[in-house]
Amino acid sequence: MKKRVLIVGGVAGGATTAAQLRRMNDDCEIIVFEKDEYISFGNCGMPYYLGDVIQERDHLFAATPQSMKEKLNIDVRIFNEVMSIDRKQKSITVKDITSNEEYQENYDNLVLAPGAAPFIPPIDGLEQSNYFVLRNIEDMDKINQFLEKEKPSSCSIIGGGFIGVEMAENLAGRGMDINLVEASPHLMGVLDEDMSEMIEEEVKKHGINVVLNDGVQEVADDGSLLTQRGNKLQSDFIIVATGVKPQTQLAEKAGLSIGKTGGIQINEFMQTSDDSIYAVGDAVESISAITGNPLRIPLAWPAHRQSYIASKHIAGDPVRFKGLLGTSIVKVFGLTAASTGLNEKQLLEENLPFKTVTHTGKSHAGYYPGAENVKIKVHFHEDSGKILGAQIIGGEGVDKRIDVIAASINGSITVDRLQEIETAYSPPYSSPKDLLNIIGYKAESMLKDKPGD
Repeated sequence: MKKRVLIVGGVAGGATTAAQLRRMNDDCEIIVFEKDEYISFGNCGMPYYLGDVIQERDHLFAATPQSMKEKLNIDVRIFNEVMSIDRKQKSITVKDITSNEEYQENYDNLVLAPGAAPFIPPIDGLEQSNYFVLRNIEDMDKINQFLEKEKPSSCSIIGGGFIGVEMAENLAGRGMDINLVEASPHLMGVLDEDMSEMIEEEVKKHGINVVLNDGVQEVADDGSLLTQRGNKLQSDFIIVATGVKPQTQLAEKAGLSIGKTGGIQINEFMQTSDDSIYAVGDAVESISAITGNPLRIPLAWPAHRQSYIASKHIAGDPVRFKGLLGTSIVKVFGLTAASTGLNEKQLLEENLPFKTVTHTGKSHAGYYPGAENVKIKVHFHEDSGKILGAQIIGGEGVDKRIDVIAASINGSITVDRLQEIETAYSPPYSSPKDLLNIIGYKAESMLKDKPGD
């Protein structure tokens, strides 16, 4: 008898699980339920579509229900919302949103990929104002329709994380005046203070009005933002980019365990507290590959990796999930900022003994045109030299270097051994001794300086 696998939710978690599982198992029956219209699209490309960098909307779509049926024999049901789970009967109740009818489906395995929803802070007057969020295609289309119809000249963005900074750049690129408001002391909270300051300088250099350490208290009747420190910010509309919260309602209703971070608890095979039910993506509580402690990282790579792990286990060829580093990267006008592992604040909270090595140099050979500054900062265990985290900011070559560090952490390469990595050299790309090699040499001397040596 064919195994029946039901998947709740699409995009990076659900659609990827379905596709991976089909490639591992030709025989099982796979049904995907998605309450919205779109099953698989590039969330991370949406700010660039709104900035008119990506000009074709269709380029954001990776698959449709029709293509998944034709190519992979996967039954995708859009506008179908899963309302409840009966764990004893191993069935779900589904509501067809278009007909308003409910029906049941049985499963052998159930995969939850409900994702996350935008967090809307409790700001007086916000609900009555002209505000938008950006989480899915419907959100993107609403913003784009507003831009096309109203031709706004200004925008206030609440939140200075990934989406906030990306939207600031892209809307500024369309000629708008931008207020970027962040309640904490710095933009991009994943970065250390000194690294964040580089981002803030770059954003301000491009005409963005950056307001830090000041939360929005109220949206007035005229649409202006009133902050806790008494600032009044005028704009034509508002974008709220204050983070996301995991959508765990379905899991909670079914009695599945929820973790300390608010995500669905899973084991190393992505199984929930019910071993026939799996969970992947933004709604999941994962673990840190550095400390083993629980954390949630709502990014695309974790969702894709978790989907692979769940699919392998369902297919009977298990692979263990080893945790996350939270490797991330963002374009900020002329700079690129990237990080992996733990930042300084997290290391102090974990009470881990660490040292920090930094180096600033040119992205490639200085005599070859176009070389740009790159700053690398690496935190490492003061005794063992284990790399605990890293941040890189620069004009080019940031992506390849953060990837090398992430691979080094996974491969248990200590910070001093970065000097041994034989990097590719040609004047347009690097120097004979790469910036990472120099970090390794510097760290070696710091390790030798520890007491007792």
